[in-house]
Amino acid sequence: MTTFIASGPVFRPGDAGYDGHRAGWQRAFASRPAVIVAAAGPDDVRQAVLTAREHALPFAVQATGHGILAPADGGLLLKTTALDRVEIDPRRRIARVGPGAVWADVNRAAARYGLAGLAGRCSTVGVTGYTLGGGQSWLSRTFGFAADSVVRADVVTAGGTTLTVSADQHPDLFWALRGGGGNFGVVTSLEFRLYPVRRVFSGMSLYPLERAPATLAAYRDWAPGEPEAMNTAVLLVREPSSGRRLLAIRAFHHGDDGHRVLAPLLAAAGPPLVDAYAMRSFPDASDATNGPDAPPMAVRQEIELFRTLPDDLLDTVVTAGAPDSPLGFVEVRHWGGAMARPGPGAGPAGHRDVPFSVMAVGPSPAGDEALDRLSARLRPYATGGSFLTLLTDPSRTRDAFTTANYTRLAAIKRVWDPGNFFHQGHNIPPEVIP
Repeated sequence: MTTFIASGPVFRPGDAGYDGHRAGWQRAFASRPAVIVAAAGPDDVRQAVLTAREHALPFAVQATGHGILAPADGGLLLKTTALDRVEIDPRRRIARVGPGAVWADVNRAAARYGLAGLAGRCSTVGVTGYTLGGGQSWLSRTFGFAADSVVRADVVTAGGTTLTVSADQHPDLFWALRGGGGNFGVVTSLEFRLYPVRRVFSGMSLYPLERAPATLAAYRDWAPGEPEAMNTAVLLVREPSSGRRLLAIRAFHHGDDGHRVLAPLLAAAGPPLVDAYAMRSFPDASDATNGPDAPPMAVRQEIELFRTLPDDLLDTVVTAGAPDSPLGFVEVRHWGGAMARPGPGAGPAGHRDVPFSVMAVGPSPAGDEALDRLSARLRPYATGGSFLTLLTDPSRTRDAFTTANYTRLAAIKRVWDPGNFFHQGHNIPPEVIP
């Protein structure tokens, strides 16, 4: 392989720094790339794409490594971590970020102006990868998918061309980027709308496990009338110190004290063991609702979508439970609201009209057996759809889209990446013309 010239550092096996740069947050895969390019600017991104094409190297992009779905063995791994610029335009309510920025950076910067983006539940998650996959936020019922708020992106295409895309510039590519994942280019700058959010009612309360059946049934009945300012989930978790199973209710209300809105649900749950709801700034609210970010680890999660939550399904959630780990949990979450009302020209993020999900998370491989067992019991009730950013099984990529949107994405892929250069992760192969 010829020498790669970049303004940022380049690492090969055996170099100091190689092991640190190849590792991401998701430790289920131990990648052994042939070369790692730690980009220091957009031109490094372009040169990395051109070099990988010239030498027929598999190509992968990694910022934080939360979304790793397969090892980048023998290829070129582009690290965008250092490209973490965050600029806030408070007048226009727009954020402009580099591909290495994480949500903690945006949350803090935007909060100075009383603004917030549609941040992921974990503040250490990379903004760009999360948003390109759709992005489900604690504010999504209020303002929609994160991808729906994107207004502009600078992109390096599979051919090594640098483009600016928007509703007026390359609109087909702009549509595909907003929910189609990393299939269509490497984004070197992303602009998206921010929203006036100074303080929110937020947090998580804990209850004895015995209250789970009644509370889940109450949640199923209460959630369809949940105001769009409220975003909620009911979970089965494990107490870190004792390992005992507990019921948890997460709430994130864009408004005043949310106890009044939650009253029917809280009545079903009964007296709490812990009541951690409070009015908080948006950055603090995001952390309080999700809990501390987990350290780098090998993790697996399974998610299914549901139109209804019959009693048998809820019984399965309670009896099967989460993997036997302090980091394992099962979450029942209500969606809808603004997510189900896309504006004109909205991207392919979906399934917008499905009201409920059940997601199970646990360490891998220790929790795999429990996750397999739970998934098998839930699947007969599920729609078969999923959300791309929450899906860790790349064989199910198609399930994250409607049939019409997946067909359109494949056609756009044929135009912009006919050789399927961007195939690592949740791949959408180009349309095949007979």
